[in-house]
Amino acid sequence: MLSPPKTEVKNRTNLVNFDDDTISRMTDLNGKTVLVTGAARRVGRLLALACARAGADVILHHAHSEEEAKKVRDEIEAIGRNAHILAADFGTPDSVSRLISSANDISPLYALVNSAAIFEPLSFSNTSLEDWNRHFNINLTAPFLLSQEFARRADEGRIVNILDWRALHPAADHFPYTISKAALAAMTKSLAIALAPRITVNGLALGAILPPAGNPSAGEKIIENVPAKRWSEAGEVEDVLLFLLSGPAYITGEIIHVDGGRHLI
Repeated sequence: MLSPPKTEVKNRTNLVNFDDDTISRMTDLNGKTVLVTGAARRVGRLLALACARAGADVILHHAHSEEEAKKVRDEIEAIGRNAHILAADFGTPDSVSRLISSANDISPLYALVNSAAIFEPLSFSNTSLEDWNRHFNINLTAPFLLSQEFARRADEGRIVNILDWRALHPAADHFPYTISKAALAAMTKSLAIALAPRITVNGLALGAILPPAGNPSAGEKIIENVPAKRWSEAGEVEDVLLFLLSGPAYITGEIIHVDGGRHLI
């Protein structure tokens, strides 16, 4: 009897062999439903499409981007997967809590990807209490409530929190955003303990993923500070997300940086 074919994956110190069945499991979400928040635009859209290409049905959350969400739904349906749209304003706690219930009414959730966020260029000195509360409501409180409701209903599953390189290397810029993401990084590790062994909780800390819309010169300046000296390719983000959603369940509480080394300097 022939043994399964082997695929070689190299790392810095050794050579690891995976058979094709193992690799398939690490990218296969067939029959599973994933909720992606902030899925109508930019990174959220990219993550939602990645899940669909891996075989998942996707529930697309948006707050005020219905037309863009419909376009993402059409793209997913063209792939041959199901997509549903749910709207919720994350500035309202009751609306956040109802989102998980509404999603599970469509299909029991396998995974939650907390991607929705606001990112405003505010310094410490010009951050108002309203600014602070708005960032924390959307970037931290919403993932907390969603994770809590998800865990109450799921026998097992996965949570991936979308972070930022700033979360573990904070500076003075984008003050309320940075602090809220740093808190989300801490919550990621705490939840990994609290929800084990049923649910894995990991973080994906992103860097220069998509250039600023309509501002090429700003994009060039961003790349100057990235050791890799380039923007990420979409597939690089997708691969890590799918690894966290369908790879080894023994990995939890990890924060993986996809930032070209930006968090190191």
